[in-house]
Parts: sequence; C-alpha cells; structure tokens
Amino acid sequence: MRNRIALALGIASFFAPMVCAQTAPTIVRFRTNLGDIDVTLIPESAPKNVANFLKYVNKGAYNNSFIHRSVPNFIIQGGGYNLIDHNRVAIPADAAVVNEYSVSNLRGTLAMALTAGDKDSATNQWFFNLGSNTSLNTTSNGPFTVFGRINSSAGLDVMDKIGRVSVSSFLPSPFDQLPLQNYFGGDIQDSNYVLVPAVYVLPPPAVTQNGILSASAFGGFASVAPGSFAEIYGSNLCDTTRGWAGSDFINGNAPLTLDGVIVTVDGKQAYVNYVSPTQLNIQVPAGISASGSVPVMVYYKNQASARVTVNVKPLSPGLLAPASFKVNDKQYVAAVHATSGNFVSGGNIPDVPAAPVVSGETLILYGVGFGPVNESSIPVAGKVVDAVTTLTASTSFKFGDAPADVKFAGLVQGLVGVYQFNVVVPSGVANGDVPLNVTVNGEPLSQSLLISVKN
Repeated sequence: MRNRIALALGIASFFAPMVCAQTAPTIVRFRTNLGDIDVTLIPESAPKNVANFLKYVNKGAYNNSFIHRSVPNFIIQGGGYNLIDHNRVAIPADAAVVNEYSVSNLRGTLAMALTAGDKDSATNQWFFNLGSNTSLNTTSNGPFTVFGRINSSAGLDVMDKIGRVSVSSFLPSPFDQLPLQNYFGGDIQDSNYVLVPAVYVLPPPAVTQNGILSASAFGGFASVAPGSFAEIYGSNLCDTTRGWAGSDFINGNAPLTLDGVIVTVDGKQAYVNYVSPTQLNIQVPAGISASGSVPVMVYYKNQASARVTVNVKPLSPGLLAPASFKVNDKQYVAAVHATSGNFVSGGNIPDVPAAPVVSGETLILYGVGFGPVNESSIPVAGKVVDAVTTLTASTSFKFGDAPADVKFAGLVQGLVGVYQFNVVVPSGVANGDVPLNVTVNGEPLSQSLLISVKN
C-alpha cells in the first residue's frame, strides 16, 4: 500500500542553516562545452576588478569565447578571444583596472591576467587557478588579483576536466598553449576548442506572484497549515529536478535542504520535498504562526528570493484527488479498495480499471493538512511516522446524505505528513457518481468530490 500511495503522489507532482538577511552575492556562470562553472564574485575584496569583469559580462564580450591557454596543474585562461566564423578574434579591451590583490591565488579562485611587468594591466582576460598558486601572490609580475571563487565541487570538477585537455604547441603565441579536444592533426575544428558559449550573471530565485498553494493533488488551496504540503512556483529555483529519496533522510528526519535549496516559512526552515527550476514542493514546518499572512523565502546558491507571503490556517485539509482523477469537470476522490489495493473507479478515469464501491466495504483515503494527532510526541512535520496515531480533529464522511463509519483516522506509518482514513461505505447509497461530503471539526472540506458506487 505504501508503494501505491507513493506512486500516486509522484504522478500528481506531490509531492542547512538559515541564510542571514544580507545582500545576495553575485554569481556568474561560465557555460562551457565541458560543463558549467559557477563563480561567486567577491567585490568586498576587489570591487574595481569585479566591476570591470561584469562590464564585459553584461555586454556579452565573453559569449562565444574559448579557453586559449592552459598550463597543466597551474592555470586555465580565457576571456581574450572569441571564435567567429571559425576564426580566433581578439576581444576588444577597455582601459586597464588597478590591482586590488588581497586574496590568495588558491585552487578554484578566479583572477585577472596581467601584462608582463605591469601589475595594473588587467583588462579582459581572466584565469582559474588549477592548484594553490601562492607564487602568484608575490611574483614580480603581479601580484594577481583574485576576484571570485568557484562555489561548488561540480564546478571544480569541470575546471579540472578542462585542465586535463591536451595542449597544443604548434601554433604561435598567444596560442602556443591552446587546449584542444580530440585533435589528431589537420585543420582545427570548432569542436576541438574548449568553448565558452556564454558567461552571464546567474539570476536569483524568484517566486511568482500568488505562486504558493497547498498541494494541488490534495485540493490546491490558497492557504496552508503547519504540517501541510505546499507548492511554490517561480523561476531559477534550482538547477536540478528530483524529489526527496530515502538517502536524504537521517534517522527518519526529512531533509531541510535538497540539492542546495532552502525554504523558510515564517522564519523557520521548511522540509524540501521536491526541487526543479520552476517548482518546489515543501512540507510546512510546525511551530509557525497558525493564522494570518507569513513570509516565505527561497534560497539557492547563496542567493535569496524576494520576500513573498502565504496565508496560514490552523488546518488546511484536503483529500487525495489528483488532476488525473478529474473527468469532464468532475473531480473524483482517489479512494482505494482496502481488500484489493486498487483505486475506486466507475470506469471513466483514464488508465484506472472500473471498480466502483459497494455498501459495507472498507475504503482507504489519504489526505494532508489535517493537523495534529492525539499522540503529541509524534510530529506532524519533518519526521517519518513510526507509531499508530489518531487524528485530533473530528472528521465525518457522508456518501451523499448517508453517514459512513470512520474506522481509523491518523497519520500513515512509514510516510511523512500523510493521513489515512479507513471508511466503511454505508448501506442505501444510490448507484452512480455520489458526492463525498467530508467535514473537519464541523467545517465542510473545500473540495467538491465524487465517488462511484454500484450496489
């Protein structure tokens, strides 16, 4: 049964320390044909060199450039030449920038190249330090100003991969140390170069206006509750796409960060269930304000989104009813026959065999956002449930006007924040599509749901 509900949640797109409120650092992405290198600039150490570099970036000077110099175990250098119509063309250089050396040329740092004998000669060319080149801090030809650092192991891997490309020596300077991939003689092809198609400032994560709602497979409400799941829509939210896996849990605790994404709700870290460039799924943490509008922030690659808000209620209950169970504007609940484990269907739900309910049988329904359980030691958020629980809120189910017997209402063991309801279908229910009427603490569920009956 756990596998089936996990599959249903996946089909329905269900589903680190807090970052301080400071000015977000500028991150620049070097897109190469061997992978991306993300660099965090350090204007606090070299403000003029950072400004100089960004001037070239913002006008696209480095787009369609290539790494023109590589010294194994030392540096890889670029920013000097574009590849235009198969020709190596010098990038026009602006006025030189003053030397601002203060950070050591350690492995993974980005520094400005200089003309021999002139420490204040940096213009458009830059280099990555393949190793800890402390000699560049004291050389008579420098020191060389470091103005950025590669900010991930993935970026370092790409740098090292470039550094391992074979270097040619048959061309005259400045291409006598030109790295060439898969070159075996003859004319040099564009694919032989270590290309840098683009260098650009990585935009911070951005949340779409009104882009936060509770889990769409469970109703998709404008309000969330402590322990409920929420979807956040926007742009630049993450570079990867995946949901949490067993390896992301530590001692049953759900991850507070996933692939570098952190989300805070009312200043408290949420549990990150799914990441992608345009959508995040989170479980709202417990301990936040239980009513009113609260702030939400998304952090990725040390950059923060603008502050947005979401409305919070003590409860935001919804039953599993994904879009795949909506047919001709009729939303069917995703109920499961307790005996067979198959979904209930009247035969009109795509890819779901006909299997309507009958009076007297027990159904299993799943939900989120139903609030605390009587076993106060069992958290409603961030923890795999490992004990039997009973729901605090009073819930009732009716098939049309016929009350049903609720045999169990509580959290699902082995899952996080998912509730299970074992409900006996009452007698005397009419055949066909019957409204499933649910109340929680006397309040009707916001969903309009149907269930197929055949006695």
